[in-house]
Amino acid sequence: MEIAIIAHDRMKEELVQFLNKNRALLIAENIQLIATGTTGGKAENAGFRITKMLSGPMGGDAQIAARVAEGKTQMVLFFKDPNSSHAHEVDINMLIRVCDVHNVPLATNEATAQLLLNAISKL
Repeated sequence: MEIAIIAHDRMKEELVQFLNKNRALLIAENIQLIATGTTGGKAENAGFRITKMLSGPMGGDAQIAARVAEGKTQMVLFFKDPNSSHAHEVDINMLIRVCDVHNVPLATNEATAQLLLNAISKL
């Protein structure tokens, strides 16, 4: 299973902590992680194997959306910062729409992301 991980700047450390907390599950379920560039770099520094796309503002969100549309990515964990505006909001909304159109689970916060990962472990 391929899972995309994305996080706004203020949420990157929280996402890495989440990945560390779920490291055993990710390994046991043989999860392949893809990420936008900067988020992927932070996850790599924490010891995760990541396939990196471009950074979000440079087209990484669109690259991940394309993988969702192609059926290559089965889940998206996007730790959004609800307290900041983002110049590439259009790309973010497009990714969310593509997930909805293709019925791909999308978590925008840690609580929902944990529920999705817990569901994988029960399959």
